Amino acid sequence: MLIAVTGATGFVGRHIAAVLTRRGHAVRALVRRPIQARTLVSLGVELVPGDLADVAALTTLTRGAHAVVHLVGIIVEKGPATFHAVHVDGTRRVVEAARQAGIERFVHMSAVGARDERGATPYHRTKWHAEQLVRASGLSHAVFRPSIISGPESAPIRTLARLHRWSPVVPVFGDGRFPTQPVWVEDVALAFALSVEQPSLSGVFELGGPQVLTYEEFLLAIGRAAGHPRPLVHMPLALARAAAGAFDLLGAAAPLTSDQLQMLVEGSATPDNAIESVFGIRPIPFEQGLNRYLAPGRR
Repeated sequence: MLIAVTGATGFVGRHIAAVLTRRGHAVRALVRRPIQARTLVSLGVELVPGDLADVAALTTLTRGAHAVVHLVGIIVEKGPATFHAVHVDGTRRVVEAARQAGIERFVHMSAVGARDERGATPYHRTKWHAEQLVRASGLSHAVFRPSIISGPESAPIRTLARLHRWSPVVPVFGDGRFPTQPVWVEDVALAFALSVEQPSLSGVFELGGPQVLTYEEFLLAIGRAAGHPRPLVHMPLALARAAAGAFDLLGAAAPLTSDQLQMLVEGSATPDNAIESVFGIRPIPFEQGLNRYLAPGRR
């Protein structure tokens, strides 16, 4: 099958493109900067220059394709790239291009916690509105809500590993008991590939790893895998919120925003984890995955 993919140059997108090509599919990817897509070229991926605002590029992307995998998302707003512009308006254009091209299958990346409730972050609200566009599209669809995704290109996990190596202590926000359920990137990529191949897998699916860890346990596992476990020091949540509020002024350069802190404290466990029950994937434990790329001999 020919699969049209948005966000293929991103962390998860590169793995999904690789899994699809290994499984014998042709992949066509929308890329803003083709010069930065060497990995995709090496996989034999066809590149379409453009972005989500480029209707002509989306038409080229979807022409003759059997399915669309829509992955584009942001975690910090920057200039015109707002949450609404990327998650909602961008998804609307991709859905419309898929419908115009006669594509029947649409696989969409959302996030654990996506909802339209008072107090939800703009990230979660716009992710939910994007889901609604997919559900109302009339296309056969699968929507994925993964927990924290672990893999070699995970910038947050790499940053925490560097803290363990170079800082005498590692800060923990509040009591550190909020739940996480990190999932290995290759397991996520395989779930996406299976959903492309099996249209009967329809609906909204949460994806998580085999273990629910507190944030404190999450940090300790990263320290062990990095080979330099440091003591954890708890930071009062009020102080963390004040610091994040100050960081908000830095925009896209902020190391932690107020919204990101809120989502972290809300937790990202997946009580309806579908990775094994629906997709038959036996997920890799968090620390086993970490050792594949953080262990001192593998960095």
